[in-house]
Amino acid sequence: MKRFITILAAAALILTSCGEKKVISRAELRDRIAGAWLGQMVGNIYGLEYENDFIEEPGEGPFVFDKAIHKMTEVDGAFSDDDTDVEYLYLMMMEKYGVEPTYEQIREGWMYHIRDRVWLANRATLGLMHYGLTPPFTGDQRFSPHWFQIDPQLINEIWGYTAPGMPEYAAGISDWAARITSDSWATSPTVVYGAMYSEAFFESDIETLVKHAQSYLPKDDRFYTIINECLDFYHNNPDDWKTARKYIADKYYVNEPDETKTIWNADLNGAMGILALLYGNGDIDKTLLIGCALGFDADNQTATICGLLGVIKGAAAVPTDRSMPFDHWTKPFNDRYINVTRYDMPDASIEDLIDRTTELATKVILARGGKRFVKKGEEWYRINTKAKFHAPLEFCVGPNPRIVAGEPVDYDFACVTNRNYDWKLSGGILPEGLSFDNGRLTGTTEEVGIFEIILTLSDGKKEISKKFQLTVRGRNLAPEAEEILSLAKNTNFEVLDSCWTTVSHSFYAGNVDVIRDGVLDGPGSSFYSLEEKSIAPRQDYFGYRWAEPVTTNMVSFHYGCLEEFGGWYSNMHVEALGTDGEWHEVQTDVTPALPESDAVFIQPHFAEFVFRFQPVTTTAIRVIGDDAILVHWNKYTKNVPSFISITELQVYEAK
Repeated sequence: MKRFITILAAAALILTSCGEKKVISRAELRDRIAGAWLGQMVGNIYGLEYENDFIEEPGEGPFVFDKAIHKMTEVDGAFSDDDTDVEYLYLMMMEKYGVEPTYEQIREGWMYHIRDRVWLANRATLGLMHYGLTPPFTGDQRFSPHWFQIDPQLINEIWGYTAPGMPEYAAGISDWAARITSDSWATSPTVVYGAMYSEAFFESDIETLVKHAQSYLPKDDRFYTIINECLDFYHNNPDDWKTARKYIADKYYVNEPDETKTIWNADLNGAMGILALLYGNGDIDKTLLIGCALGFDADNQTATICGLLGVIKGAAAVPTDRSMPFDHWTKPFNDRYINVTRYDMPDASIEDLIDRTTELATKVILARGGKRFVKKGEEWYRINTKAKFHAPLEFCVGPNPRIVAGEPVDYDFACVTNRNYDWKLSGGILPEGLSFDNGRLTGTTEEVGIFEIILTLSDGKKEISKKFQLTVRGRNLAPEAEEILSLAKNTNFEVLDSCWTTVSHSFYAGNVDVIRDGVLDGPGSSFYSLEEKSIAPRQDYFGYRWAEPVTTNMVSFHYGCLEEFGGWYSNMHVEALGTDGEWHEVQTDVTPALPESDAVFIQPHFAEFVFRFQPVTTTAIRVIGDDAILVHWNKYTKNVPSFISITELQVYEAK
């Protein structure tokens, strides 16, 4: 995890101070949290009107918000969207499990409540959760082609405004939460916004907030540089946000490397939020309008920045013409938050959401060294400004180690959040030739079979153990095959380019030959069996033919990166070529279980499915099944044929 640096100075503006402590009344705390919720709702609901509208050029206005008015009329209140509903989910998880839930508990909440209406990194995360992974592996760039997208900064503000006056703690837990969906520099905007939300309870100057939050990033971090660029433009011409926007858009969109070039890039959109904050000069409505005009994924950054201004100024500063646009409403958004997006998540009174969040904030304060006291009959809290976040002790679950007889192994059970804890092998016997050292499995073995081990993890205070199963596979026979069997040999890029794709072209491989090159993920790894435009159902297959019979008992199929409109099987099984020249289905056990449905929201990118069966001697074997057929909502993706995305197919020798 990133190392966060405390930079709070004694001269920082605060409500009330006591040495290095900050104090806040419960009433003030509630008002600022109310500002956070109401500001986010304003930014989200009105920003939706211009989501993804302005890409090549900024918006000019005048801005009208018919969509917002229409939707609020339908529900007679505020309505849920991914800018606020995941935070509502996290609120429920904090109430259920404590203010620092584990990744496993977060996974449970996602899988139960989130069943549709997620995209990009959030959708990739949900698919990997259904595949069996826990964060941070669900955001790892090895397994998610969307690791760099905007998603974390729009769903994690709650970690900042439940940690008032504790910016180092807020930066740490925001980074931890961002890794549920994202990796590397894509978590940095979330860290910055989390720290700003925390410090905004006691600091009102926008530029000071930005600079202080920036210091929680390493100086060589990309978003650190971007913040400097935004500040330089603002200083040189505080009235010309368009020139700043052009520079940022040219550098981080137009000229962004192909692998991370999208209109939803985390740094690109994070920068648009910083620009809107600076040029909005602390005015919520002005900031909202500039945020819309800056474009790209406008509603996400307008939700974040308007919520931040709500913390700074309190609930009364949220414009009532935005929060109460109808005469019959007497409270902001009619005190109604209506869930239209998440499964089994109740509608809520906004006042109740604010009260519940305030209670959680007091628990965070007390859990991290703060104190409660009463002054003149009013409840106050003394805050430990030096509080730090320590990730909960847990085993994070990634893909199973891939161990092949005769091939070197280098597999790390540790991840970014538990790497520095103490690991040990406490039970079971490793295959001969392998060794375990502080989380890492290394060596080479010829001992084929299944081996159970127990690992123990300790933070010096608490110790936990977990069973893991190691499977050592026989030799991979795919490189020795004389022919690759497949329905499509080359990807039709003309058809693909006519679609509304969200995965970078750098991931695509044009020829089926890549399915035995040993590359399981990353750029150039994914073959799409995409041919002509047609919605006719079809079966797709991938396999090998050998010159002489081989004996195998295991096949592994590796999906590539998936599009929102397809790339996976509706069903799949293994067939072997018999001596009669006919294909015969092989009865198999598959690990993990195949997805329960064709729904896009549970399909995992770069997932391996291992088929085990009794030894079969054959000259050819293949994986075959029906391609999933999806009717996609985007007009550019209609009438696209079903297809499969694959990176690798491996066939293992039986011993």
